[in-house]
Amino acid sequence: MVERFLPTSQKEQRRAWGIFRRYPTSANLIAFKRAKALARRIRRQCQRESWIQYVSSITSSTTSQQLWRKVKAANGLYRDFNIPILETSTALYSSPLDVANLIGKTFASVSSSDSYSPAFQATKNRLERTPINFRCRQPFPYNCDFDMFALKRALSSAHNTSPGPDGISYVLLRHLSEDSLVSLLYLFNRIWREQVYPTQWQEAIVIPILKPGKDPKNPLSYRPIALTSCLCKTLERMVNARLVYQKQNSKRFCPEESFGFYLFDIEKAYDRTWRYGILRTLFDFGFRGNLPTFIQHFLKLRTFRVRLAGTLSAPFTQAEGVPQGSILSVILFICHISHILNVLSPSIQASLYVDDLQISCEGSDMRLIERQLQTAVNNIVKWCDTNGHSISASKSCCVHFCRKRGIHPDPEIRIRDIQIPVVPDVRFLGVIFDRRLTFLPHILHLRKRCEKSLNLLKVLSNTSWGADRTSLLRVYQAIVLSRIDYGCVAYGSACNSTLQKLDPVHHMALRICSGAFRTSPVQSLYVNCHQLPLDLRRRKLSLAFYFKILSVPSHPLQNVYMSTSMKRLYDARPSNIRPFMDRMKLHISELDLPNVRIQQRNLFLFQPWNTPRFHYINPFATYSKSTVVPVVFQRVFAYHRSQYSRYSAIYTDGSKRADYVGCGVVIEDIMHGYRLDTSCSVFTAEAVAIYRALQLIDSNMPRKYCIYTDSMSVLEALENYNDRCHPVVCKILDITSRLYSKGFDIVFCWLPSHVGIIGNEQADSAAKSATTHLPLAVPLSDMKRVIMHHIFKIWQESWSQQLDNKLHSVKPVIGAWPVMPMRRTDVKLTRLRIGHTRFTHRHLLFGERAPECPSCNVSYTVHHILIDCPVFNHHRITFFHTSILTLSDLVGRFPHQNLFAFMKKIGFLYFI
Repeated sequence: MVERFLPTSQKEQRRAWGIFRRYPTSANLIAFKRAKALARRIRRQCQRESWIQYVSSITSSTTSQQLWRKVKAANGLYRDFNIPILETSTALYSSPLDVANLIGKTFASVSSSDSYSPAFQATKNRLERTPINFRCRQPFPYNCDFDMFALKRALSSAHNTSPGPDGISYVLLRHLSEDSLVSLLYLFNRIWREQVYPTQWQEAIVIPILKPGKDPKNPLSYRPIALTSCLCKTLERMVNARLVYQKQNSKRFCPEESFGFYLFDIEKAYDRTWRYGILRTLFDFGFRGNLPTFIQHFLKLRTFRVRLAGTLSAPFTQAEGVPQGSILSVILFICHISHILNVLSPSIQASLYVDDLQISCEGSDMRLIERQLQTAVNNIVKWCDTNGHSISASKSCCVHFCRKRGIHPDPEIRIRDIQIPVVPDVRFLGVIFDRRLTFLPHILHLRKRCEKSLNLLKVLSNTSWGADRTSLLRVYQAIVLSRIDYGCVAYGSACNSTLQKLDPVHHMALRICSGAFRTSPVQSLYVNCHQLPLDLRRRKLSLAFYFKILSVPSHPLQNVYMSTSMKRLYDARPSNIRPFMDRMKLHISELDLPNVRIQQRNLFLFQPWNTPRFHYINPFATYSKSTVVPVVFQRVFAYHRSQYSRYSAIYTDGSKRADYVGCGVVIEDIMHGYRLDTSCSVFTAEAVAIYRALQLIDSNMPRKYCIYTDSMSVLEALENYNDRCHPVVCKILDITSRLYSKGFDIVFCWLPSHVGIIGNEQADSAAKSATTHLPLAVPLSDMKRVIMHHIFKIWQESWSQQLDNKLHSVKPVIGAWPVMPMRRTDVKLTRLRIGHTRFTHRHLLFGERAPECPSCNVSYTVHHILIDCPVFNHHRITFFHTSILTLSDLVGRFPHQNLFAFMKKIGFLYFI
């Protein structure tokens, strides 16, 4: 290591400079320059070695947290501790306290009542004279106390965000003991029941975040992110679950999304939301009691201080608006802003995503369209004027989607006599829509951004050192592939020539991650890195979204059907790109996917204040199946049955083979077997068996039952219920809750499979030989696995036809192979497998003749050098103990241990 010579060289440079400064002779100048050059060379060499060591430490065993910390450091992304210099019309502010105070004053002025128009201020003062009274004697279920399940669920779903003014973090709350959690729950219920609100919870620390592309000298260019108490946010999350459930159940949410072309910018929507309007909306929805009172206290008397480089500003008051960063802020803002859609006529289609509002109208008569849209805009402006919001005409825009040729007018719509500009394309929810819906601007913009992000991969990789392939692929999937995936369901309707513009980004990234030579075929890159081609990846994501639509009963695309005339038009013009739903139906027929029903998802099946509890017993917890003989399990089970002799035993099991899925139930020595759709997973089969057992006992008189299953995963899913769990799991909890209310006593128990327990063996036999078909819809999670299987099948069929591909002879079946731990070794092995190396294919880049073997008079190839050339036969016998070899023997899934020693001996190792 040159590192140890760095202090000596720097000391020698300083000594030579001191001598030259005292005795400025030519000899001393030369000596100083020589010492300076030596110190510079050693310093640069130390920097390079340190960088190589740092980047090479990123391996597949690196945790995600460590990986991204190193990636951000390598990319130069650090926390910006620079204090901005703010400029106003009268002065400059540079000290931390002055800057923090100015930003705080600006934030306070934006949310003050003075920021509203005089007309709305008069309306506001008049309406607020009438206080809103949420008191009510009628007991509403959403006002009941919270339980421990709701508290633990809120803590488990929280991210490790920064603590608020009290300094209490989520990490601390998650590590509380059971007694401390009981005390915390008691505190929350007192706050909830007594309708009080801690004063400290109304305080927030605001972090100013510079908006992208804004002037850092302008105090209005910063976005306020509020850090509030984690204790408060935990209770907010519990209240939020009840509020969302109640609103969803009452069908009070805004209408479903639709496509449109007028997009509006609501200025300072969060900061200027009228709090009285929010409370009035909750009152009109019918909320009374603890829930709306808590929200009333949550919005009242909020203060904040700005933190900048460790300096806190003076306290400021947030008079209106909702704090950005709180849990309840989003749903409260949606409650208020969603009323804007009620002022639109049925001929206007609209979508609202938080504060992104879009309206549209379609037709052939532009004059009629203009009148309808102008009326809609006038109604929106009027609603904003009476609710404290303002729409910016300059930031709003219009896109005229039309395929007419020749000159045709654009719509002219005005906001307060200011015409809304008509633009050729617009960005909406991250996707750029152009007026002809070619999506070319979006794909070009996406390609440019992805190419810029690839520079990070180039920094982290090298052919001889750097992060390993697994880590590089993780980074690529996170910062590049995720961008390509986003919105592909929408821009997937672009023509193939447009979509193919993204392929070079994918190919370049795979070459960087794998270290493959530049001439390597793209099909080899896909298989070597185990990454799908982009067209198959888009098809997989689109099909998954299609079946997700079918699983949501209220999804607007469920009711979209193509008319007979349009079907005839598309049949007559096959080159025309069909709508999404019809494209997916064609893909389903091409992929030979089964035509199955998808289970409907109900995210709000259970009330948050009445979620079913589930527990199971495990008498075999202290025994390991790998070390204990079956007789021991049989005796333990016999002892368990003696304790639960009053409980009737029910055994369930599930089975899955290549073309068969079934489940079995054994109740009172009667075997019931049911055959399921082949798309179902074994988890679904096990869950359906339990569900079917509960259905069978539902028809009996209330008794005591013990249900035995060998699926620990199903029992854990039942115990750790969440809103997005398996639909059959939800059904089990639902029917179990109903059976408990009827007087049934049901115990669930896990037992090991195939250890000679008679009931379990009978259930297994019934599951494997079932003939009765159970008409059960397939869960979405199972359908996604089926889609993945069929996509990989197409990929494998395409790969099997690549008979001339050099990697195909080594890796005929697509699969993930182990990665070599050393980057240098992995890159060399990759190039040998693909068959493209610097020695054998460099001539393609420089337009030279292919190198030939002088003894065989054939072109050099990897196969020739490693297998065929007779010159190296004695070396093959020395290192591999035979001269009859195949490429798979040397560079297959597990390469030969003497491979690199052999290549070093024949002089080929350093030319790969």
